[in-house]
Amino acid sequence: MGIPVTADKLFKPKPSKAVTKADITTHAALAIIRAEAEHREAETDRLRKARLEREAVPASIEASTPS
Repeated sequence: MGIPVTADKLFKPKPSKAVTKADITTHAALAIIRAEAEHREAETDRLRKARLEREAVPASIEASTPS
C-alpha cells in the first residue's frame, strides 16, 4: 500500500494542559486590554468633540455680533 495509518497521522496532537491554560489566560488578558483601549479611545473622542463644540460656540457668537 503506501504510508501506514497511525493515530499521529490522523489526528492533531493535543496541546498540554499548561499550554492550553496559558493560551486561555493570554486570550482573556488581550481581550481585556483591547476593551480598555476601545473604551479609552471612545472617551477621548467624546471629550475632543465636546471641547471642539465648546470652542466653536464663543467663536460663532463673536462673529455674529457687529462691532
